[in-house]
Amino acid sequence: MTPPDVAALERATLTCVPAPRTGFDGPFVVRAFAGGTGRANAASSLDPSPHPDLETRIARIEARYAALGMPPRFRSTPLDPPGLAALLAGRGYVEKDETAILLAPVAAIARPDAAAEALAAPDADWMAVTATAEHQTPARRREKEGTPPLLTVPGAWITVREDGAAASVASVVASGPLAAYFDLAVRPEHRRKGLAARTVRAAADWAARQGATWLFCQVATTNAPSLALNRGLGLVEAYRYRYFVRAADALPALRFG
Repeated sequence: MTPPDVAALERATLTCVPAPRTGFDGPFVVRAFAGGTGRANAASSLDPSPHPDLETRIARIEARYAALGMPPRFRSTPLDPPGLAALLAGRGYVEKDETAILLAPVAAIARPDAAAEALAAPDADWMAVTATAEHQTPARRREKEGTPPLLTVPGAWITVREDGAAASVASVVASGPLAAYFDLAVRPEHRRKGLAARTVRAAADWAARQGATWLFCQVATTNAPSLALNRGLGLVEAYRYRYFVRAADALPALRFG
């Protein structure tokens, strides 16, 4: 089975992580939500071909974010046009939050779990577990709560319970043959019990039932525990991306991209 290429995974990411404000400037997609996760609040290229007017395009995108009252942010992937990183650096941008895309066949990971439930939207229990993860902010919380009505494809919010209490969670979205899982979190008192792996397997089982054949996730390269977990489940690195933000807007690195 041939793995999906970068372009297919990038398109799936745009679908799986929706943004209420989305537009295009040539091959660049420009997205804005509540200013939380980088994926829904950044511009990125979908075509690596050379662009002779690239600096003018960057300036237009900057102006668009300024009009929205948001700092500009560019998501840099293998689909960048030549010279993008150099132009951004020359305009005062710095690199931030390098992230790995990890990928595996769904069938290799999926496993049903009687203690797992799949909801159509995050409920209070799901949000409470997610809030224990150190990468959360109020803006990211608003985006999680606002995502379900924006989805145009199936999505689920997975909760695995221990003795009736919500212990671990994740979200998963299926975009045709590609499914992505996000927001994996385990309550501190339930860690080191194998619940994270069980939750990923339950998410993959849900994705398989939607017809997905590949599962991917996005993990910060500094997040060694999550990288180890996913690699232990059989996910392998497909490519990496990073963000470019103006130096004055740079914040401490997020746990997930």
